[in-house]
Amino acid sequence: MIAELKTLIAVVRYGGFSAAGNHIGLTQSAVSSQIQRLEESLGLALFNRTRRSAVLNEAGARVLARAEEIVALVGKLGDENIGDELVGTLRIGAIASVQSTLLPRALAALRKESPRLLVNIAPGVSMKLMDQLDSGEIDAAIMIRSPFGILPEMIWQRLMHEPFKLLVHKDTKGRDWRALLESQPFLRYERTSFGGRLVTRFLRENSLVVQESIELDEISGLMNLVSEGLGVALVPMVEAYLPVPSGVRAVSLGEKTFHREIGILRKGMSARRSVVQSLERCLSEALRPQQP
Repeated sequence: MIAELKTLIAVVRYGGFSAAGNHIGLTQSAVSSQIQRLEESLGLALFNRTRRSAVLNEAGARVLARAEEIVALVGKLGDENIGDELVGTLRIGAIASVQSTLLPRALAALRKESPRLLVNIAPGVSMKLMDQLDSGEIDAAIMIRSPFGILPEMIWQRLMHEPFKLLVHKDTKGRDWRALLESQPFLRYERTSFGGRLVTRFLRENSLVVQESIELDEISGLMNLVSEGLGVALVPMVEAYLPVPSGVRAVSLGEKTFHREIGILRKGMSARRSVVQSLERCLSEALRPQQP
């Protein structure tokens, strides 16, 4: 029955029998047959069917919740601790800015504790990582906090706040960030990204009118564009990209400073909860000042 439960989860996750089949390697008819066997076994109709669609009904929703728990428990069978050591595979999604700094420090500590733990790191932008976590492709996501809020079944642990500053070319005169923003070509942090949405909100809340020039979802790339004299940019001060390039000057936003919150997101009910909690602890410890 485990196969049928996994297929049920896939049908709901991917929005239909055909889409589920494409993701799990079955034909639409095979998916339909598995769902029918599951319904016959349970003595319940899980979907309200029409000629064109099948919609999960109330009984199906109850079964789905239990199916997710059962599949998670089965997945945990091969991932138990051996003594105090964690084993199995930990799948981490991570934005680019933590992959060369915070994450390696945390993983160094985690591997000392559990050398047989395998780690797979999936790079990506925050929105993609959140989707991958929701679909079960990864166990945790180190990302920018979503401006849309956190789903009830997810747990967010804040790790750090990164202040935004206005970057200008080193030869640009003045420290009035408002005047500089409105008088120079604006290099925009890509507006659909989580960080870019923070910039858009800041501009709107402060009634700023900018001269749109170039849009890019890459912090180091924005810094290099400023260094080449192509304009100014609102960019978070990220450890991986500091100090700023020699051709760039960072201007404080003073009392208007806003921040990008970085944290780790995981599911509350997860078969890999103990492993992810160990990662959370190592990440927090990696942020502490190092003792001389």
